[in-house]
Amino acid sequence: MTTYVLNLQDIDQEKLLAAGGKGVNLGKLSRLKGIMVPDGFCVIAEAYREAVSGNVQLNELLARLSLLKAGDRESIIDLGGQIRGFIEQVQIPKDIEEQVLQALSRFNEDDSFAVRSSATMEDLPGVSFAGQYDTYLNVRNKADVLLHIIKCWASLFSERAITYRLQSGFDQREVSMAVIVQKMVKPEASGIIFTADPTTSDRKTISIEAGYGLGEAFVSGQVDPDVYKLQNGDIINKSVSCKQISIVPSSKGGTISKEVEAEKQLSQTLSDQLINELAALGRKIGSHFGNPQDIEWCFAYNQFYILQSRPITTLFPIPESDDPNKPRVYMSVGHLQMMTDPIKPLGISCFEPLAQFSFNRSGGRVFADITHDISSFIGRKRLLIAAGKQDPLIQGALKKLLEDKKFTASLPRGKRNLKGGAFSITALMEAFKISRKNDPALIDKILDQFETELHNVEQELHALSGEQLIDYIEADLKKMLKMAYDNRMIGAIVVALLAENSLNNNLKKWLDIDNAADTLSKSVDHNITTAMGLALCDLADVVRQHPAVIELFEGDLEGKDIYAELEVLPGGPVVAKEIKRFLDSYGMRCPGEIDISRTRWVEKPTLLLPMVMSNVRLLKPGEHLERFEKGRQEAVQLEDKIISRLKQLPWGNVRTRKVKKQISLLRNFCGCREYPKYYIVRRYQLYRTALLREAATLVQQKTLKEQEDLFYLFYDEVVKAVKTGQVDYSLIEKRRTDYKRHEKLTPPRLITSEGLVPAAERSTQDLPDRALPGIPASGGTVKGRARVITEVSAALLEKDDILVTRFTDPSWTPLFATAKGVVTEVGGFTTHGAIIAREYGLPAVVGVLNATGNIKDGQQIRVNGTAGFVELL
Repeated sequence: MTTYVLNLQDIDQEKLLAAGGKGVNLGKLSRLKGIMVPDGFCVIAEAYREAVSGNVQLNELLARLSLLKAGDRESIIDLGGQIRGFIEQVQIPKDIEEQVLQALSRFNEDDSFAVRSSATMEDLPGVSFAGQYDTYLNVRNKADVLLHIIKCWASLFSERAITYRLQSGFDQREVSMAVIVQKMVKPEASGIIFTADPTTSDRKTISIEAGYGLGEAFVSGQVDPDVYKLQNGDIINKSVSCKQISIVPSSKGGTISKEVEAEKQLSQTLSDQLINELAALGRKIGSHFGNPQDIEWCFAYNQFYILQSRPITTLFPIPESDDPNKPRVYMSVGHLQMMTDPIKPLGISCFEPLAQFSFNRSGGRVFADITHDISSFIGRKRLLIAAGKQDPLIQGALKKLLEDKKFTASLPRGKRNLKGGAFSITALMEAFKISRKNDPALIDKILDQFETELHNVEQELHALSGEQLIDYIEADLKKMLKMAYDNRMIGAIVVALLAENSLNNNLKKWLDIDNAADTLSKSVDHNITTAMGLALCDLADVVRQHPAVIELFEGDLEGKDIYAELEVLPGGPVVAKEIKRFLDSYGMRCPGEIDISRTRWVEKPTLLLPMVMSNVRLLKPGEHLERFEKGRQEAVQLEDKIISRLKQLPWGNVRTRKVKKQISLLRNFCGCREYPKYYIVRRYQLYRTALLREAATLVQQKTLKEQEDLFYLFYDEVVKAVKTGQVDYSLIEKRRTDYKRHEKLTPPRLITSEGLVPAAERSTQDLPDRALPGIPASGGTVKGRARVITEVSAALLEKDDILVTRFTDPSWTPLFATAKGVVTEVGGFTTHGAIIAREYGLPAVVGVLNATGNIKDGQQIRVNGTAGFVELL
């Protein structure tokens, strides 16, 4: 006879497909000495398959379900409802029912049970499925246990579970469900232990959530749990919430909500002694499983019970080290580049030559090993200064890490990884010469050379294919590095940075003017990114003249040829000509443009349309030019005011000459910050076009299945594919899956080889209530509606909207023309978004942790770009 029911103690790893991830983990826990697990059994997945086997109509529905995409919500709801209806009507086969009743017979008549789903794809190392399936508490009798087993089976096809599987790439026809039945524990308190901090990926921090009664009160969001954090056995932080209600078992079965006694509502759920005891259990379980765990617990009858343990699937992987026996420190390059999304392998290969340091790859991102830099006195000082300019939160995290003298003393010494960057000796010497001459014509001379070089590269690439093409690009990547770090251009950028710093410091000291450079740098020449924003507004002015084109652009153009659609419309050919004119100059740009694998605007012009239509709706004809001129006049007026006041001070003439020179340097050269990346991306587009042409050949030769496959190869693998016609396609498929998983991960700014993620301390002492601290990036205060946007292609701003996003790069600039203010999670004073915000005169706060999560779309907020915080109104 087939065995359909297993006692928890009899379940091991070999029974994963029978008992599901939850069942296997409970089996392991129940055999672990010193760990209390409520007694119970598992109805294995074969019982579910036996119960639903042979249902032709159900199989047809499952086949239809497997064809859907995660975004097909209406179809998911409809098919999921039909499938659940079928399952809820099944009869449990007699032999399965008898085995369940036999397992229940060893419990007391007055015992109640928790009936919990354990899908065969749940709690696996790569995916969690936590909370996707149903759990039923305080089930009071045997008949109800049988009924709720069927309900657990049906929960396989809830909307949330179907959607999660579609997002994770699982076949809907292959899933099945085991069910765990355990004696119900009636707890005084319950919660979660995270043996690593799931929000930061810090493996050195244990985070405990705790509340009264059953955990459903805070899982459902009805109350906030207490949160206790521990490091090295010490409680380092306690956040005690107001817990007005608890959920407890009902005498009639199920659960009820109950008000917590007034004197307990603001008290710690657990004493410090119990917190430490629970943390010790968490460490023991994490050590047993060999990876960080998300552990459900409850406290009853004066002891802790463990209800479940699953791997934490959201932790960012620690970069691999060549010498795992020595501690290392890694810094996120993505945060410095305003690109924290994962990058495909070919994108990493093309980006690596641009960095003047070696990379470590992890989680689809790149990290710099800064171990030797921070173990060196000089390297440490230089790194702190540079980080403060690019991302002050990295600087703050570094300072936090350096407070641990024991750790820093343990770091190995060696050759520093990071070079001088913008403030190298050579760049400073160039800056000195540029500052003396103060001639912006130098920039035009440099740009002419860049243009000539790019023209030659384009001509040469066009004539090459096969091995010659691949070898040419590999060699030309080194030439691109020389262009990207042209000492004259870097020197001009340094001149502007030093002038900006001097003006802000001196004018604050002499005239008590805050952030004067914000206004003085408005509407400058030689800013290619601002020029792009103005050009897109010019395009909007053409579009607004043609109603038929507006109607087309407001519709669904996905998969359509925009030029073919425009050709037959009144005014369409005129608009098409203007789109092509814009793309001739800026078509190589796109969100995340440092990743060569990203689709460019010139390849998919419809990506531009949301920004074009925002400008059509929100701006008057020519308003962008009026704003630009207004910014220029504001800069002139402030300069006149400053000079007038300086002349009245002691040493007024000397100070006036100095400030006038600094203002001139600032306005002549501050736009240069945008040129290096622009020309890098221009060169990328030439490579991309040539590589896609070569990929098409590889598809014809059956080496690749589609052109996009090329982006999942590193450059040396591309070389091999072209030269040999061979590629390991399983590697491409694995990397494609990995990329989807990496998209869900949040990279830390700093992480050590031990898994420590130091974070900058954020002071909230002087902030208003309900304010989120950040970094002041562009002065001024503005109130408006938050528009939380994670993809520029989905951006639909309205009047008085404040842009809230993770990060911005030049492709986001057109949105600045209509936004009222800017809030980002990543960035510093000298990063792209901050520079453009200042030029547009938009109040901006950057470095706001989890801004896109803490600020709700449509919420009224106030952005204080001078003090550096965002108020939630």
